[in-house]
Amino acid sequence: MSYLETTHNVYREAALTPDVGLCCTTNPIWELPGLKIPRIMQEMNYGCGSTVHARDLTNNPKMLYVGVGGGMELLQFAYFNRNKGGVIGLDVVDEMLEASQKNFKIAEEQNDWFKSEFVDLRKGDAMDLPVDDNSIDVAAQNCLFNIFKSDDLKKAIAEMYRVLKPLGKLVMSDPTCEQEMNEELRNDDRLRALCLSGSLSIANYVKALTDAGFGTIEIRARKPYRILDPKSYPTDELIYIESIEVAAIKDPMPEDGPCIFTGKAAIYYGEDAFFDDGKGHTLLKNQPLAICDKTAAALESLGRDDIFFSASTFHYDGGGCC
Repeated sequence: MSYLETTHNVYREAALTPDVGLCCTTNPIWELPGLKIPRIMQEMNYGCGSTVHARDLTNNPKMLYVGVGGGMELLQFAYFNRNKGGVIGLDVVDEMLEASQKNFKIAEEQNDWFKSEFVDLRKGDAMDLPVDDNSIDVAAQNCLFNIFKSDDLKKAIAEMYRVLKPLGKLVMSDPTCEQEMNEELRNDDRLRALCLSGSLSIANYVKALTDAGFGTIEIRARKPYRILDPKSYPTDELIYIESIEVAAIKDPMPEDGPCIFTGKAAIYYGEDAFFDDGKGHTLLKNQPLAICDKTAAALESLGRDDIFFSASTFHYDGGGCC
C-alpha cells in the first residue's frame, strides 16, 4: 500500500466517523456577523490553523479549497462570495465529499444567507486539479501539503500555481519542524497521513513555493502544534512540531530573487525626518516599517547606526515595502 492510499483510508475513516483529535488547530472559530458554523463542521475541522483571512477575500474572489474536510473553511469562504459556484471544494475521498455535502445542508438550516450551491464540490486530485488555468483568485489548503513526499509536493504546488490568476494567492496552513527526523518516522505512512512525520523546515517549505515561481511569500503565523516523544513514537529525542500559516503570491519573480516576509521590521531613528535608500525604501523617523528578508539584508549592509532591525517574528500582516 502506498502512502497516498494510507492517507485516503485515514480520511475515509474520519469522514465516516468524525475524529475530533485527528488534527489540533489552535485557531479560534471565526465569529462573523450572521455566520453560524455547525458543530459537526467544527468536529471535522481537520486542519492545523486557518486559511481564511478577510483581507484576501474582497470583491467576490473566485476560490478553490483542496481537501474539504467537514466543509468548515468552505463555509467561511462562501461567506465572502455568495454566488453559485463561487467556491470550489476539491477532494479525492468520496466519503469526505459526501460528508461535506450533508454538512452544508445543516449549514443552510442555521444560516439564512447560505445556499449549498455556493460551493461547487468536485472529486479531484491535488496533483491534477480539474480547474482551468488562471481562473482562481484565492486557492487554499490546510494540513495537506505536508503529507506529500517531495515529487508529489512539487506537482501539487505547480498545479496551484497553474490555476491561480496573476497576483492570485495560495493560502496555506501546515505543520513544520526544524529538527531532523529519522528515517523510521519519515517512512511511517500513517504518521505522515496524520500530518506529523512529513513536516518540512520553514526554509524548505518556502523554497518549494519559490521554486514553483511564486515571487512573494508571507509567513503570517507560527504556532506550537505537536510533540513527538520517545515513549510514544520511534524517536530517541523529543521532536517539536509547529504550524505555520503562509500566503504565496503569484506575482513576477524579481530579478534579485523572491520577496519573503518573515515578520521583520526596520525603524529609522536618525536626525532627519526620514531615510531614503534611493531604491524605493523610505523609512519615516520612529515609524516601524515591515520589510522582506531581502530588503532587511540590503539595508543592514549599509552599516548605518541609526536604523534598528527586528528579528523575524514569523508574523506578517501586510503593509511595508520590498
